[in-house]
Amino acid sequence: METQRQKYLEDKAWEIRKTGLEMVREAKSGHIGGAFSLSEIMAVLYFEKMKIAPENPKWELRDRLVLSKGHATVALYPTLALRGFFPVERLKTFRKIDGSLSGHAEMRNVEGVDMSTGSLGQGFSAAVGMAQAAKMTGNECTVYAILGDGEIQEGQIWEAMMYAGAHGLDNLVAILDCNKVQLDGTVKEILDTGDLKAKFESFGMHTQRIDGHNVQEIARAIDVAKETRQKAHMIIADTIKGKGVSFMEGKNQWHGKTPNDAEFEQAFAELEARN
Repeated sequence: METQRQKYLEDKAWEIRKTGLEMVREAKSGHIGGAFSLSEIMAVLYFEKMKIAPENPKWELRDRLVLSKGHATVALYPTLALRGFFPVERLKTFRKIDGSLSGHAEMRNVEGVDMSTGSLGQGFSAAVGMAQAAKMTGNECTVYAILGDGEIQEGQIWEAMMYAGAHGLDNLVAILDCNKVQLDGTVKEILDTGDLKAKFESFGMHTQRIDGHNVQEIARAIDVAKETRQKAHMIIADTIKGKGVSFMEGKNQWHGKTPNDAEFEQAFAELEARN
């Protein structure tokens, strides 16, 4: 990846964080931690890799993305707005009673959202179904799914993975946001999921492990996945919950907590300094 393009994507990731934080400040609510761990992944997908048409969000041949960890709309909605699916100004309606930007991903009234999610574990099954349907209809789209590492404690994830692996759904690219922290503590202390690469591979998944904050590694892993045929794909992206804000990084308290005024000011200052 050329240096100029790398810088563009890195800048987009920080813009996604800042835009998301402003959205939370306006709403006084939102899941920040697990959204900030996703920012580079979202930047690479929407501004580099995905075949999409913001002016025609229902384009039949578009790539699809299912945010299976559906509470991370603080990453999804800013990305969609910045990519041109709807005006950035609309983010001010996030979680407002008279708005359509609900706290969990909503497909009926939000342009660019391919599946409503929020009940953890179910989104990945929908993505597997989309990938199978694309195979059956000859649609050459790629279906991306973003999972949380706490979410994969849900049994439904493994049922869907068993199907994807057995049927070699090579048009399915799952990305695991492996920030190692969930609502009530670390993944290891809540329910240790062990050697994930070995587990995913045992289900027939072509599996890679990368730095989820390195845009070059993210882009390269997606390229490798799309070049590898007859296997469904899993990219384990090692990330940091709350990435970019020192007092949030790696802290489960910031899964869904809203900062106070002083914390907002510090968070914005840190994000500006890092960009």
